[in-house]
Amino acid sequence: MTRKKRPGEYRAAQKSIRLTPRERGILQLLAEGESNKEVANRLGISVHTAETHRSNIMRKLELRSMNQLVRYAIREHIIEP
Repeated sequence: MTRKKRPGEYRAAQKSIRLTPRERGILQLLAEGESNKEVANRLGISVHTAETHRSNIMRKLELRSMNQLVRYAIREHIIEP
């Protein structure tokens, strides 16, 4: 049985090249389970900046949840399952 694609999943895959290198790095950290605060501490940025990056990533990829973000990261080989 084939799983039906959720809204935005195909479009998200098409837009992966639109992420900046910084956004891809933050996407990886978030998909690995790090919080905004942990991302901020690791990268030496404010929590607000980390939250803004996360919001921009989600908007660009048309994702609505962290679960979708993790699935995207696995599918695009940004993280391993």
